[in-house]
Order: sequence, then structure tokens, then C-alpha cells
Amino acid sequence: MRRTIAGVLFDKDGTLIDFDGTWGPTTHAVIHMLAKGEAAMMQAQADVLHFSLDERRFLPTSPLIAGSSASYGELWGKALGRSDLAALRLEIDSLTAIESLKALTPIGRPSEVLDALRAMGLRLGVATNDSQASAHRQVAALGLSAQIEFVAGYDSGHGGKPDPGMVLAFARHIGVEPAEVAMVGDSRHDLHAARAAGALAIAVLTGPAKREELAADADHVIDDIAALPALLARLAQPA
Repeated sequence: MRRTIAGVLFDKDGTLIDFDGTWGPTTHAVIHMLAKGEAAMMQAQADVLHFSLDERRFLPTSPLIAGSSASYGELWGKALGRSDLAALRLEIDSLTAIESLKALTPIGRPSEVLDALRAMGLRLGVATNDSQASAHRQVAALGLSAQIEFVAGYDSGHGGKPDPGMVLAFARHIGVEPAEVAMVGDSRHDLHAARAAGALAIAVLTGPAKREELAADADHVIDDIAALPALLARLAQPA
């Protein structure tokens, strides 16, 4: 069935950047800094975050995979014995914004894909459960600022995924109905946000989730964002 798409909204982690390659070293560094190097305190954080200190990677059950510091901050705070959760969230966001740039690892060649989409007349944005400031820094570090015109984080005032607020805000930003937006992501949170907004839900297999976990909630499943131009061109053709 033909579907006109005017804008593409990308998740960031696991979609544009390698999740473990970027956030594994980042989280290890943040855990170390928050624990001031104390081994027991590092392990306590790793346990609640379902994070392997030795391998510097996340277990599939980790709340950090699709959540934000607003959602997992309480768990993190308990592990540290801290009750100043608002201050802790700001500290986590500040540390991760810095450390993630050191480990930033793109998936494939995102700039080339975004250029192809822009050549098709599509407008592009990013919606992430990371903070807005961190997302802006990473978009810039990847050299995508000229292509990405909309960036929303969990703290941008639109709510976080799986709620539809970011998708609806992007649709308003580019002046179209939500049905003319494609939300692209690697998690069920991304797909649920798309569904709730009435947007097209496209899953990519470059994050921790497997095809069978995503297929039921997706309109389309592709290997990675490099397949997007061909998919969207096909959808624009008459049946």
C-alpha cells in the first residue's frame, strides 16, 4: 500500500550509534567516577544496572538499554546510597555527555544515508531517551548537524519513549500529520512511540533486540538504516 512519508525520526542509540561500543566504555567510566574507584561501590552499581564490569557491556535486561536517567536514576541512587536523585540525574547526564563523546561509535555511514534521504525531500530528526544536550553533542560529533533539524531528549518537554510526545512534536515541527512520519529505532520503546502517535514504525536490527522481539510491533523490519532509502522509495510507489 502506498504511503507518503515526509519526515524520518531516528532513535539514536542502537540506530545511529553502536550501543555497546559507545555506552559500554561510557558507563564503565561513569560507574568508576561515581564510586570514586571503590570496587564494592562499582559492583553495587553494576548489579542494579545489569552491567558487566569485566566485559564493559550491558546484559539484555539492563534498564539503561531503552530508558533514561529519569527512569533508572532511582535504582542507581540506591546502589550509591544517595537520595538526592535530581542532583544525581544531572550528574549522570553531565558525565555521560562527556564520556560518550570519547567512545562515540557510529553504525555504518550515517551521513551518507541521511544525505540520500534528504535528496528524496525528507526532513530528519532524532528522538532519544538520552538527554537533549548529549544528543546534540553526539549529532554534531558525527557530522550530522546539517542534516538533522530536530533533536529531542527525555528532558525536552515532550516526555520520553514509549510515549508518543517526541514523535508528535517532530510532526508539528515539520508541519505534517503524524501518519507522514516514519519512526526508526532498535527497541520496542521506539516502535510503541510510533504506534501511539500514528506514525510508521520501522525497526532496525543494529541494537540489542532481536527480530522476533521487534517484528510484532513494527510495520517494517530492516537490517540497518542503510536500507531506508530503498524502503521509503518503494512505499511511495503506487501498489
